[in-house]
Amino acid sequence: MVKIREAIVVEGRYDKNTLSQIVDAPILETSGFGIMKDKAQLALLRRVAQARGLIIFTDSDGAGFVIRNFLKGAIPGKYLKHAYIPDIPGKERRKSAPGKEGKLGVEGMTREIILDALRKCGATVEGEETRIPRQEITKQDMMLLGLSGSSNSHEKRLALLKKLNLPEHMSANAMLQALNLLYTLEELTTMVEDLEINHG
Repeated sequence: MVKIREAIVVEGRYDKNTLSQIVDAPILETSGFGIMKDKAQLALLRRVAQARGLIIFTDSDGAGFVIRNFLKGAIPGKYLKHAYIPDIPGKERRKSAPGKEGKLGVEGMTREIILDALRKCGATVEGEETRIPRQEITKQDMMLLGLSGSSNSHEKRLALLKKLNLPEHMSANAMLQALNLLYTLEELTTMVEDLEINHG
């Protein structure tokens, strides 16, 4: 497992599954063209890009480039890196027929090709630099802060998501991932305390 500092954005869950078996990095999805209508998800991508850098890793077909160009226009270039896969004809195992352009997508690439694409785009591979490990926010912390496991956890999560301008339909797990990308445990604790003061 290769640990990468930047977050990676892919088109869909099959790409995410492939990547998550190869790299240890936060992986976010655009839901294909869904990102063009999902202002909250786009806002999250912008913030993550600013906080730790974002690698755009879309397919090499026309649709992949439309999504890539949309993100390029929506997020300042200084926070972005672009990973490209080669054009390889074929179809993914789960599909009965190849895609419109007959090319393999990110999900159909080998480990070697994916790592090569990430290295070429300038991904920061951990272990090749030294940094102080950050204390992760855990599920246990979420419970202690009342964000999961209690009767009003859902309302509390919604209030916090609203305060932080994060998508309100995020699951508890997606929220935990976003919080770890953007905040420290101390910052989160302070924000939850502020919520309690303001919401009684």
